[in-house]
Amino acid sequence: MLNFYRSYVTNILNNILSSFFPATCLSCTDTLKHQEQHICTKCLHNLPFTEFHKHAENPVKHTFYGRVHIENATALLHYKKNSIVQQLIHQLKYKNRQEIGTLLGNMLGERLKKEVAYHSIDYIIPVPLHKKRLQKRGYNQVATFGKQLATHLEAAYDDTILVKTQNIKTQAFKKRAARWMTAQHSFEITDTEILAGKHILLVDDIITTGATLEACAIALQKIPNITISVATMSIAS
Repeated sequence: MLNFYRSYVTNILNNILSSFFPATCLSCTDTLKHQEQHICTKCLHNLPFTEFHKHAENPVKHTFYGRVHIENATALLHYKKNSIVQQLIHQLKYKNRQEIGTLLGNMLGERLKKEVAYHSIDYIIPVPLHKKRLQKRGYNQVATFGKQLATHLEAAYDDTILVKTQNIKTQAFKKRAARWMTAQHSFEITDTEILAGKHILLVDDIITTGATLEACAIALQKIPNITISVATMSIAS
């Protein structure tokens, strides 16, 4: 009975707050309808899903050909400037809107758990931030995304094994060669035994040239008999 009254009071308070501070779409900022969460129906229908997970050979996997072996690779959305996807990732990355990571993680997780190729995933590993940048920002924008994927794939989530050792300025405007030269010695492994023989899914927010993910994969390959797959929220196009 006590739980019933607590729930009743909570619902009343939430309704009162919604009246004064209605929830808005994280993309277009329109007021959300009662059944909508985080993103309005119109923006949700306009999300540019790639469906790459259905195809073993896709642009994400092709990014790594001749560079590093990746077992499977996918990205949830196409990323373009001034798009819905850019707005969502910007708010997740710089505005601490962690619910976006959860939302995108659920979207991709629902898709990947239907694919046999991803059933063998043992660990989800996020691309790490340097400790100084993590301290300044307060969170890794990939964390909630990775944790939701781990839930759907029944895998473990670990953000302690792969660490970033160099605090590098943004690489957004660097060309592929420059990105690779910057990233190649930036990541290290803290434990080479716990992931031995495991299949890990390396996750990030966006893939452009693939230099950062490649550098992470090379560091992870120091672990005996490891299998590496990649999944990102988006891919630049």
